[in-house]
Amino acid sequence: MAKYLTQEWLDLQCELAQDFPERPGATARMQYVVTGTPEGDVSYVTVIDDGKMVENVLGTDDAAEFTLASTYDDSVKILQGELDANAAFMQGRIKVTGNMGKLMSLMPLTQSPEYKAIQAQVAEQTEL
Repeated sequence: MAKYLTQEWLDLQCELAQDFPERPGATARMQYVVTGTPEGDVSYVTVIDDGKMVENVLGTDDAAEFTLASTYDDSVKILQGELDANAAFMQGRIKVTGNMGKLMSLMPLTQSPEYKAIQAQVAEQTEL
């Protein structure tokens, strides 16, 4: 089990995500910020290249094309499948800054059965 929001957890995501099919054009550099965690605010960077996760590391990145920010409570609910990320965004529970068009271009990837299956595997292997 990987502890949520640790580098071990990010590595687990990256490892499982290698099963994603290639999706030409699904490319982005994303910054995530989760506020109010038991360890304080946590930031991490995810890089997707043609649908494949090629980087997933703790820290910040000034070159990120957009930033997604949420509370710890909401991020846990999303992880556990109790809150749909798209619904959270529409409700203002996930704040987005930066290139919204780039984020929207990834929607087909995040709605795919492969993505949802991998998210379920990550949730099963995550310790809160």
